[in-house]
Formats: sequence, C-alpha cells, structure tokens
Amino acid sequence: MSTRRILLPGLCFVVMTLAVLQTMVVPIVGTIGTQLGVGTTAAGWVLTANLLAAVIATPIIGRLADLHGKRPVLVGVLTVVLAGSLLAAMTDSLVWLLAGRVLQGVSYALFPIALAVLRDEMPPAKLVGSMAILSGTLGVGGGFGLVLTGLLTSNGADYHRVFWLTVAIVVVALAIAWFGVPARPRTAGGSVDWWGAVLLAGTLLLLFLALTQGRTWGWGSVATIGCAIAGALLGTLWWVFENRTDEPLVAPRMLTHGPLLATNVATLFVGIGMFVNFLACSFFVQTPRAVAGYGFTANVLEASVVYLLPGAAVGVVSAVVSGRFIRSYGPRRVLVAGAMIGLIGFVFVALAHDRAWQLITAGIVINLFVSLAFAALPNLLMAEVSAADTGVANSVNSIVRTVGTSIASATLSTVLAMFTIDGTTVAREIVYTAAFLTGAAACAVVALAALAIKSTPPHPESTVVADSDTTRFSRPTTGSALSPVVRGTS
Repeated sequence: MSTRRILLPGLCFVVMTLAVLQTMVVPIVGTIGTQLGVGTTAAGWVLTANLLAAVIATPIIGRLADLHGKRPVLVGVLTVVLAGSLLAAMTDSLVWLLAGRVLQGVSYALFPIALAVLRDEMPPAKLVGSMAILSGTLGVGGGFGLVLTGLLTSNGADYHRVFWLTVAIVVVALAIAWFGVPARPRTAGGSVDWWGAVLLAGTLLLLFLALTQGRTWGWGSVATIGCAIAGALLGTLWWVFENRTDEPLVAPRMLTHGPLLATNVATLFVGIGMFVNFLACSFFVQTPRAVAGYGFTANVLEASVVYLLPGAAVGVVSAVVSGRFIRSYGPRRVLVAGAMIGLIGFVFVALAHDRAWQLITAGIVINLFVSLAFAALPNLLMAEVSAADTGVANSVNSIVRTVGTSIASATLSTVLAMFTIDGTTVAREIVYTAAFLTGAAACAVVALAALAIKSTPPHPESTVVADSDTTRFSRPTTGSALSPVVRGTS
C-alpha cells in the first residue's frame, strides 16, 4: 500500500522530467549558437536531433515495455537520458551536444510507459483520476521548463546550467523509478517486429526532416520535397509489410479504428494548440515595442515568470480536479468542453493583446484547455486497447503529439521570418494574430474529433471511463489483424 501511495507522485515527477527536457532548450537555441560560435541553422539541430530520436525510439521502447516489463524499461530509458544529459552538460562541442540531445530524445517514451504502469498498478476506482493527474503534469510541465530556463539563463548566463539542472532532475527520476515502481513478471508474449521498426523509423525520419528542415532548405527545395516523397513511399511499404506480419510493431488497424483515429487526430491538434500558445506568447511579449509598436520588450526571464508561469500553475490545479470531471461526464465530454475553453482563449488573445493582463489571462485559459485535453485523451485511448497494447498505443499517440508540436514550431518560425516590418527582422503584428486564430482553429478541430467518437454509457466494470465505441482492439497471438475485445473484460 505504501508503494501505491508514492507511485502516482513519483510517476508525475518522471513525466515532469520529460516535459522539462522537451521545452527547456527551446528559448536558448540562439544562446547555444552564440556561445558555441555556430550559426542559427546549426544550433537548430539541438531541437531537431532530439525530435528525430524521439519519433524513432518511442514506439520501439513502448513495445519493449509491453513485452519485458515497465520497470526495467523505465529504468533503462532514464539511464540513457542521464548519460545524454551529462554529455550535454560537459561538452563545448556542437557534435557531442547533438549526441547528448539524441540520447535525451528517448525520454519521450517515459509518458506512455508511465501510463502503462498506472494501468497495471492502480485499482479501477482510482485509475481515471490518476491518469488525469499524470497527463495534466505533462501539459503543464512544458511551461515550467520554460520558466526554469528563464531563471537559469537570464542576462546571457552559460547555457550549460540548463543541462546540469536536467542531470539533477533525471537522477531523482531514476531513483524514483528504481525504488518506487513495482517489479512485475513478464505477462505479454511475442517479440519486437524489428523490420517493421526499421521501416517505421525510416518513414518518420524522412518526414520529420522535411518538416523540421523545410525552412532552412526551402520548402520547395529538392531536399525537402525528396525527403517528403521518400518518407511517403517508405511509409506505404511499412503499411503493406505490417499488414502481412503476424506480430506487427504497430498494427495498421490500430491507426484506422474509428475511435483511435479520432483520438489521435485530437492529440495532433492539441499539440499544435499547446505550442502555438507557448511560442507565440513567448515571442510576442519579447518583441521590442519601440520597434514594432506592439509587444512588451520582455526578456526571457520576464516572459517565463510573468507571462507563462501563471498558466502553468493553473494547469497543475486543473489536472488534479480533471479526474472528477472525467468520472462524472466521461472523457469525450471533457475533451469537447476543454477544446471550447481553448477556442475562447485563443480568440480573446487574437483580438486583445495590448495589455499584459490580456496575455496572462489568455495563457491561463489556454493552459486549462491543454490540461483538460491531456487528462481526457489517455482515457479515450485506453478504452480502445487491451492492457497488452497499452505501451505501444500510447507511444504512437505520443508521436502524434510530437508531430503536432513540430508542425506548430516549424510553421510559426517560418511565418515570423517571412512577414517582417520593413527594414527590420521583427515580425508584423498580424502574424501573431493569425497564429492565435490558428490555435483557435486547432481547438475547433479537437472538439470535432471528440464529437466524432460515438458516445455510450461507461461500462461499470471497465478499468477506464469509456464513453466511445463499444469494442476495442487487442493484439492477437497469431494473424496480422487486431481482434475485437468487449470493453471491460480484460
């Protein structure tokens, strides 16, 4: 019982580690380039290398956790992340820094594994609330990562401080995983589909290169278009191969099953909305008003503490209470309500951003949306897959969220650089207005995707609150397709 009491707080800290690692580097890419004496394009690979490693490793690690147990894989992932953090903190070489960021990229698998641990360890009565709190931690942790970066790198301080902090955080997370997560015997059978993993990794690598490097290479360049086309072709080959494999890494029908597809679409646009809020708000408030006629001339520290921290704090509170809403109304309704709240926040800040309180208020409202969405999505997902597929299903969902954040980052960065005030490198105000309206549109898509999931009363014996389609899918022991399982019987 004592282990169970500390399990949820411990896993929340582990997930917070992922969120911090994901966002802490975003504001200091320019600082890294300056202090290492490299250009902005080269320094940008500090973000790109991390994302590429994440999308390649996450589904494989999720499957390994399903097969070999969550605790050993969780400890192994954190050990790799610790090595990457130490390498990044100790080196003054861009090459070795990128190697460290690649190792840190496997941290993206922490969230799906943590959710799978909760499903194994928590009693049904507490599972919904526990997943809501854990997921909400992921949503608000990114904001705290930005705040910590602002505190550590104010006035041009050495960027290595950020990575030394990640070392300390990962050490604590590793201790929590070692002592706080129960060891369970292997329950799932099968093996890792390594050929499918290679094809999927190649597909994601090529598509992410096109997405993240399109601005640098040129969106119409041979390199960008070539990567996109090659990724699409390799993805087609992966799809055909997985449909003919007895134990696919990611069963294709898991991606096309109606409720799972709608959940992943919603996740994609939640990721877009979250990063539009983070990046647009951060860039906007740091814009020099004397030059642009808008903005608040804030530094990184002010942008983090004054404008982002209030929303992150509210997100923590909403994550704690969101489980009650999900138990009472179901995850589908909570997701729809959260999306409408986010839409209101984005429309408000698009129309009113001349005062500091307007940005702060909008940030609080939008973070409420993100927290509610992240609480609802895992419940919708786990209502559709068996316990044996929890790790890989959540890994795919994590990749989808990462794609959303990458789309938001790449698109916003490109547009800010394209439409500038004459004679300056400062973006026009209309670009931010369009960005906030894009966030509103993303929220609308989230609501529509949630509404597309059929609503039925929750099953009284289900391990999660489910208000969607009446069947879910599990990995069969033989055959290439997923088999239907009546919800609530696994």
